Amino acid sequence: MRSRYTAFALQEVAYLEQSLHPGQRGDYDANGTAKWAGESNWEGLEILDVSGDSDTDTSGKVEFRAQYRRKGERIEHHEVAEFRKEKDIWYFYDGKMVTPGQVRRSTPKVGRNDPCPCGSGKKFKKCCGQS
Repeated sequence: MRSRYTAFALQEVAYLEQSLHPGQRGDYDANGTAKWAGESNWEGLEILDVSGDSDTDTSGKVEFRAQYRRKGERIEHHEVAEFRKEKDIWYFYDGKMVTPGQVRRSTPKVGRNDPCPCGSGKKFKKCCGQS
């Protein structure tokens, strides 16, 4: 994973294709990858989780966050990348973006006409619910 991040930062497009699983190279766009990597200013890589043993397994996953700037905008790329090992060589196979999970309320929803949870004795809409 770190070598692929470095290849993006250094725009080493040939390495990115070489480290891509042979079964996934059919639609690889070297020119598009070079353009995107070249327009990006890479700022950091954080490995969050690794599953699979590099010595005994033939597949594994790496969850990571990469930060970069593109056209002045700071972007954080959060992904779980799948790698597969063939003939003792690890290849990037696929990646899935990590999106924010569904937010679940820890307390019951307060309606506009319910008593305010702050304990004032007023209706929520007349107390803490005012915009």
